[in-house]
Amino acid sequence: MPGEGDRAVKQWLSAILVLVVGAAALYWYVYEQSSGSAQGQGGWPASAPTVEVTPVSVGSVVRTVEAVGTLRANESITVRPEIAGRVVTIHFTEGQPVAQGDRLISLDDAIHQAEVLEKQADRRISELAFDRADKLVAKRAAPVEERDRALAELQSNDAAVQFASAKLDKTRIVAPFAGIVGLRHVSAGDFVSAGQALVSLVAIHPLKVDFKVGEVFLPQVAQGQQIEVSVDAYPGQTFAGEVFAIEPQIDVSGRAVVIRALLPNDELQLRPGLFSRIDLIVDAAAEAILVPEDAIVPRGDQHFVYRYEDGRVFFTAVRIGKRAESMVEVQEGLASDAVVVTAGQIKLRDGIAVTAAAGNTETVSTLPARGPST
Repeated sequence: MPGEGDRAVKQWLSAILVLVVGAAALYWYVYEQSSGSAQGQGGWPASAPTVEVTPVSVGSVVRTVEAVGTLRANESITVRPEIAGRVVTIHFTEGQPVAQGDRLISLDDAIHQAEVLEKQADRRISELAFDRADKLVAKRAAPVEERDRALAELQSNDAAVQFASAKLDKTRIVAPFAGIVGLRHVSAGDFVSAGQALVSLVAIHPLKVDFKVGEVFLPQVAQGQQIEVSVDAYPGQTFAGEVFAIEPQIDVSGRAVVIRALLPNDELQLRPGLFSRIDLIVDAAAEAILVPEDAIVPRGDQHFVYRYEDGRVFFTAVRIGKRAESMVEVQEGLASDAVVVTAGQIKLRDGIAVTAAAGNTETVSTLPARGPST
């Protein structure tokens, strides 16, 4: 009897083992068929995953390099006298604009005027002497050397008159260019020495802005490029300018390219010395392909998207550019009429059939985008 019981137990265990193996085989078969159906290979039918898709958009992308700089006057000097003298008249109002050639300060010129008159009288005497000597030489009544000495004396007195007149002109200090005068350092009646600071004069329309970018951007910078400047004094407002000069020598202390741009200042809002933030526009693409950020699938240092076409998705490598307002520029890998998956990528594989969410396959409008710093 025990022998029969052992056989029954063995038969029961064998039956259980057969059932387990059969169930495992059935599960594996269903899994394989389901996977094959998801990949479009036919077989066991499976429901296609639902994803959200969006057509790519075409817009403009501006590539910029960010920098900081300082606003500088287009022209800036400290007005100083070339000769010593007493200040007689101050012709300007502090902080007000002046035109080129406007008189700023007059020094006492009485002595210089007298000197001019004296030199002019000396010249007149030498001129008469030369005329007499010339007539005598013409009549052979005097040697030629006498006329030559008279001529030299006349020329010397001419130079003396010019020198005295020049010193007289130095008593009238004028603006060498149009600008705004600053705060004066002297008053009428002060005696000033040559080279003493009298007042500052600055031209602030246009302004200059100096800034630096890394040496890696050297191939991308050029004269004529546009900049946009913002300053803390006017939050939310930007000012447009243009690069007009690039320092030929790299700044070795910071390994940077030094750039100077002109910034129109018609309303005289900006002033020299302001700290500024600058966007240097190095490139612009008028018809860039843009996709939502959600469409980008990063893999290491590469980027991919799932491209939707005829009910299937295809894992496609792309090269991305600038990002702006939740959009990403695609420089390579997509055509302008492509449609990409924006949600549901985690359950996708290359080539599988999908169901697109209703209403997401319609064409979207063009979205201009602006790129941040490179």
